[in-house]
Amino acid sequence: MSVRELVVLGTASQVPTRHRNHNGYLLRWDGHGLLFDPGEGTQRQMLRAGVAAHDLDRICVTHFHGDHSLGLAGVIQRINLDQVPHPVTAHYPASGQHFFERLRYATAYRETVRLTEAPVAEDGTLAVTDAFTLEARRLSHPVESFGYRLTEPDGRRLLPERLAAHGIKGPDAGRIQREGALGGVTLEEVSEVRHGQRFAFVMDTRLCDGVHALAEGADMLVIESTFLDADVRLAEDHGHLTAGQAAAVARDAGVRHLVLTHFSQRYSDPSEFERQARAAGFEGELSIAQDLMRVPVPKRT
Repeated sequence: MSVRELVVLGTASQVPTRHRNHNGYLLRWDGHGLLFDPGEGTQRQMLRAGVAAHDLDRICVTHFHGDHSLGLAGVIQRINLDQVPHPVTAHYPASGQHFFERLRYATAYRETVRLTEAPVAEDGTLAVTDAFTLEARRLSHPVESFGYRLTEPDGRRLLPERLAAHGIKGPDAGRIQREGALGGVTLEEVSEVRHGQRFAFVMDTRLCDGVHALAEGADMLVIESTFLDADVRLAEDHGHLTAGQAAAVARDAGVRHLVLTHFSQRYSDPSEFERQARAAGFEGELSIAQDLMRVPVPKRT
């Protein structure tokens, strides 16, 4: 059974709290698993969330601040300890290659799994599979940072009234979808384009072109909102977004489900992030991320 959901492993920013672990986000995409920004403690959070090392196919690191990457050492060693039977690919800023190597080989262990290093040096496509295309866009932060976007290929949606008009029914409906034509009738004549789903992951950044490009038309946008709007100057100085800024991006991009996360420890009331997001005019589905929550990707339209 195909599953498309976000599993939230941690939601704190630089300093974890009693209720918020450092960052960590697993995107389940049918049979694929993409782990984003494994901060310190991710391996234990995976256990608590029911996520196994075998679930991971890709690791995507936005940047090499500790709250987004210190968990790499444990996760990589767990992948090898559990002898994951498939190769795993790691994407991360190329400028942080030395950080990745230090984390990968932080301690002694036996390597049993092929881990492919795929550093990101510029905007563009990172991988194309049958299930999705993975892209990266540069963000604006004191250290080099990239956001990620996953796009499903477009498909076709059969239209019952057009099938009936051409006398196509039963098993023949599946046949024309597989083969592209049947008895002189083409698939295009009895169907319409079904746009693929889009997922975007935006962490530590100021507002910039990359943020808007990643968010555009996303069915789900996971985005940092470290600060509340009253601290917008602080956000700008440290290379972060406020709740209102993040929500305005989602509003203008036509995002269907907005997930706010990466909260500063200075705030004790999560509902204020929701209030400010709504005040910014975002009217879609909204989740204020909590550790271990699961957020389904919106169903296809």
